[in-house]
Amino acid sequence: MYILFLTKVSKLRVLLKNLGPGLLFASMAIGTSHLVLSTKAGAQYGWVMVIPILLANVFKYPFFEFGVRYTNVTGKTLTEGYLNRGKTYLWFYGFITLVSTFTILAALYTVTAGLFINLLKVSHISIDRVALALFCFISILLIIGKYRFMEVSLKFIVSLLFIALLATTAVVIFKGNVEPIPDFTPPTLFDNVGILFLISLMGWMPTTVEASSWVSLWSVEKWKTQAKPSLSESLQEFRVGYYTTCLLALFFLTIGCMTLYGTQTELSGNAVTFADQIVQLFTAHIGPWAYILIAVAAFATMFSTCMTAHDAIARVSIDILELGLPRLKLSGNKRIFAVGVIVLALVNYIVVSSFSANMGQLVSLATFVSFVVAPIVGYMNLKNVMSDEIPQANRPKRGLRILTYAGILFLSLFSVYYFYIVVF
Repeated sequence: MYILFLTKVSKLRVLLKNLGPGLLFASMAIGTSHLVLSTKAGAQYGWVMVIPILLANVFKYPFFEFGVRYTNVTGKTLTEGYLNRGKTYLWFYGFITLVSTFTILAALYTVTAGLFINLLKVSHISIDRVALALFCFISILLIIGKYRFMEVSLKFIVSLLFIALLATTAVVIFKGNVEPIPDFTPPTLFDNVGILFLISLMGWMPTTVEASSWVSLWSVEKWKTQAKPSLSESLQEFRVGYYTTCLLALFFLTIGCMTLYGTQTELSGNAVTFADQIVQLFTAHIGPWAYILIAVAAFATMFSTCMTAHDAIARVSIDILELGLPRLKLSGNKRIFAVGVIVLALVNYIVVSSFSANMGQLVSLATFVSFVVAPIVGYMNLKNVMSDEIPQANRPKRGLRILTYAGILFLSLFSVYYFYIVVF
């Protein structure tokens, strides 16, 4: 019994030591898809939205797992794998990253700026100015602190967030469902509006599939200062982060469902108004005393998501340019990461200024693109882990391959159905 206990403790120590890429994945994922879309799913459509949330998490799992598997076995980034499959793979992924550059970061920073304005009650300051301050502050943190600072700080933030959200969800369940309005009629899910929302929800649940290469890059960065773990240890560390994102999505869904479903309250597309609504619904069942606690937790959620996404898109953009255009000689340039972070900040500030406080269009565009390309990126990742670079023993088992094909088929058919209702 004592030996078994020591074995468990030893395994836990190894897991905690390896925590990093999977934790950053969780921090990055617990943002718009959770705070915004999962809450809205419960508020508008109720408990039935458990099904698409779980389906998205299950069917997309192999796409992300393959990024961890490929990098651990080969020591290469996932984008290097795309290049090894052919330049068409690399440039297609580059196009997806370009779209992400103009949509994902801008949407994240817009929501975060709205939460900041709500938290400090500074509605007289425009959202684009708050976003500019956030761009500057986060850029400085990333350039000076680099990967190590991000990993250490997010271990603390994600742990506190999980505890706070677990407690909030428990209190909401204890209080019970909100009283629905008389003659409430549940909205139709499979109409144009419902399908568009499902596209948004599943496109970013748990996060965009192209983020599979982000985890790959974080792994390579971590191993520069720490010995590379075994494949099983890397997969275990990633699963901790992945399962956490799935669980938190259900927490947010529960809160939205039990506090708003049946009231016909429509969550605003304006970032500042939405921020106030989201904090108010969290505190409705708990009491006014919890307002500041929930507001800070919500802001910390989105702030950490902005930081991880900003870091990841900068890294992957540089990686794509290094591989696709070796004549640029970016490799070995210590300043190139700082330049990438600053360029991303400037570009996305222009996007935020153009869209102002209306984040709805940004989120819809970003999630639509993510949903449509998900099965293609999933297939590209499968090609990487089934290539000759991966020994037979380290390739995914038959069950995981079947799940991959099922995910590709499911997401492809859903995309075709979406195009059908839009065109016809």
